[in-house]
Amino acid sequence: MSPDGISRRAFIATGATLAAASAVPASASAVRPAGRVVRVKKALKIGMIQGGETLTEKFDIARQAGFEGVELDSPGSYTEADVAAAKEATGIDVPGVVDSVHWRETLSHPDPAIRAKGVAGLETAIRDCKAFGGTTVLLVPAVVNAQVAYTEAYERSQAEIRKVLPLCEETGVKIAIENVWNNFLLSPIEAARYVDELGPMVGWHFDIGNIVNYGWPEHWIRTLGARIWKLDVKEYSRRKRDEEGLWKGFAVQIGEGDCGWPEVCKALDDIGYRGWAAAEVAGGDLAALADVAQRMDRVLNA
Repeated sequence: MSPDGISRRAFIATGATLAAASAVPASASAVRPAGRVVRVKKALKIGMIQGGETLTEKFDIARQAGFEGVELDSPGSYTEADVAAAKEATGIDVPGVVDSVHWRETLSHPDPAIRAKGVAGLETAIRDCKAFGGTTVLLVPAVVNAQVAYTEAYERSQAEIRKVLPLCEETGVKIAIENVWNNFLLSPIEAARYVDELGPMVGWHFDIGNIVNYGWPEHWIRTLGARIWKLDVKEYSRRKRDEEGLWKGFAVQIGEGDCGWPEVCKALDDIGYRGWAAAEVAGGDLAALADVAQRMDRVLNA
């Protein structure tokens, strides 16, 4: 979730700082007591991993911290060989990739040339995802602003996404729309309609924390239902928003805001969700990432 003109990675880098001192030993988060309900497999964004010179080293840090997957950015700098070697050496999966150009080369832009660049970037992300062994490309489909009306964003983005659906069918890689602060798809009913109109290769990468400012995650989860293919995990505090400002709502650690995790888990159980959830918070070293992994376990796999 980034505002127009601010990159997703820049937002993450300037988010709340995780308290590394509070982390327990890294290996502990990978231990699951017998009979424990495991709703999600834990992933994180590659940009969260501080340390490691190679992709294999970064994947190993993620593994030690208790994660099972890492989401990569595409178009990006990693090759299929890089990813294959890192996966083989660490056992870490790549469940999907994040379209790295969707904020800059938006599919709703008034300029057809910009939209064409966005489509080309999305095609690269789809091919990379297939090569890396993933199943979904996370996409911010449009941005509504003073220059782009809501109806224009809706119609343009759907038209551009339809151009890549044959490639989705060919590769088996699906497009997962993320709910972000882009002034677009502001209700779960509309969000469901948007992807239904595009067909079975388009669904949702549902960001739990992004909803809290203007809704309740459990309501969205039940409405979107089986359309949810992946989750993003972050926290949001309405109190900090009200007292310190809109963006300060994100300056809380997972489990210490207003996401309403018991209600979220009940909703996930109601729709039968058992899949990937990726942390999207401030990164850090091994201790900080282990703390994130354990917080995810406490709120989602308790």
